[in-house]
Amino acid sequence: EPVAIVGIGCRLPAAVEDPNQLWQALLTGVDAVRQVPANRWNASAWAEAEASGRAANRRGGFLDDVMRFDAEHFGIPPAEARQMDPQQRIALEVAYAAVEDARRSPAGLGGTRTGVFMGAMWQEYPLFTQGAAEAIHAHSAIGWDNSVIPSRIAYALGLRGPAMGVATASSSSLVAVHLAVQSLRSGESDFALAGGVNLMLHPNTSVAMTKLGTQSPAGLSRAFDGDGDGYARGEGCAVVVLRRLSDALADGDRVYALVHGSAVNNDGATDGLTAPGHEAQTEVLRAAWENAGVAPHAVSYVEAHGTGTPLGDVTEAGALGTVFGPDRPAPLRIGSVKTNFGHLEPAAGVLGLVKAALAVHHGVIPPSLHFRTPNPRIDFSAERLDVVTEATAWPAGPRFAGVSSFGYGGTNAHVALGEAPGSAPVPTAPQADGPVCLTVSGTGPHALARNAARLANHLGRSSGASLSDVAHSLATTRTQHPARGVVIAGTTDEAVAGLRALAAGESHGAGG
Repeated sequence: EPVAIVGIGCRLPAAVEDPNQLWQALLTGVDAVRQVPANRWNASAWAEAEASGRAANRRGGFLDDVMRFDAEHFGIPPAEARQMDPQQRIALEVAYAAVEDARRSPAGLGGTRTGVFMGAMWQEYPLFTQGAAEAIHAHSAIGWDNSVIPSRIAYALGLRGPAMGVATASSSSLVAVHLAVQSLRSGESDFALAGGVNLMLHPNTSVAMTKLGTQSPAGLSRAFDGDGDGYARGEGCAVVVLRRLSDALADGDRVYALVHGSAVNNDGATDGLTAPGHEAQTEVLRAAWENAGVAPHAVSYVEAHGTGTPLGDVTEAGALGTVFGPDRPAPLRIGSVKTNFGHLEPAAGVLGLVKAALAVHHGVIPPSLHFRTPNPRIDFSAERLDVVTEATAWPAGPRFAGVSSFGYGGTNAHVALGEAPGSAPVPTAPQADGPVCLTVSGTGPHALARNAARLANHLGRSSGASLSDVAHSLATTRTQHPARGVVIAGTTDEAVAGLRALAAGESHGAGG
């Protein structure tokens, strides 16, 4: 049966921290790639492309505050938190947010057969901290190990399903989604969290990728463009919450989109270990849609791997044309989220999945950026392909979208998505006639203040938010921590003022 995407969590460049912010960033064509922040490394000293030990460019998709972490919220002692790779910290927070977006209290999943499948790749934190041998701590081994990322989430939430780290390079997180879907369909898991995380903490990896020839000297990801000369690296995290559709419908879950099928394979022997293979890519596309039971010509959009590398784009376009081109009523629309945020490498696949799921959910295909001159080595007309360059209404008929992700070691993944059933019930709170009670909690006073401030900021930028719905969600889908505060408000302005007062440790009389 189809698997429902019922929750989304993310933390991405340009201060994107929830699916609504991500959707607005995609619709408006946000380009989050920027100069390397000064607190990472001296970009000027590392930017000579031809010099030994230098990176090709000074740009990437960077998070604003990569060291931010609410250790108190998860009961993690400060000494242990300092030894944790920020990839573990961010993955833990984003997974928690994804569960809340699924309208579940994270504490309520304790003891359930919930699986966690997380893609990760690089281990740069020891280089970033430049710790001497005497600074290695009892928590260092666990804190530096990527395989612990899913276990951190399972431990924090008390989950009893499988907890698996996945490392297949750039396809890691989409392979994680594939494994999560299989776990749900086999009955091994009843819920599943799947995603990936990537951070750029030290320039050595950028140097290595420069020498491999994947990096764009201009620091742009120009997917399928004639000027495509590589990609800009990016960082961030995304996690989806998955359930069997029958379970999601029975519980009245909001469903963003459905996973109808998925497939994974490897290129095998090609012209080189990192050279993509047309035949294997063709096979994985066909296998995913055969698994979905959907004819390829019914697919309207594919969120492509789309790195902007000359060889990769040409190979991928050929495979897409071979599988989706025949019998099409209109060209297949394609795009790449890498043009917005850079290439998130092990987290790239799940970010592409989230973009495609939101596009299916809203019925609009967001633009792909930096496409000016079609790659002359791709016959877009013959392959029946069309790069989306402006927000486009979904074609009439059922909404089907594919998502591709290919690792540089040859592991390919593709996921087949479709729209949620129109009959899926969406629970709503009874609408109050007067003021409502907004309950906020935290593990301590500081955490309470932070949560109140975040909620105030959310309400301040969310037009038309229903205070009744917000109050209902706070009371029924959030973990109730020991430190608690209450704001009674009849309007959004009153709620924002009261929450900001709560964040400042003040009492407030708005709305009584």
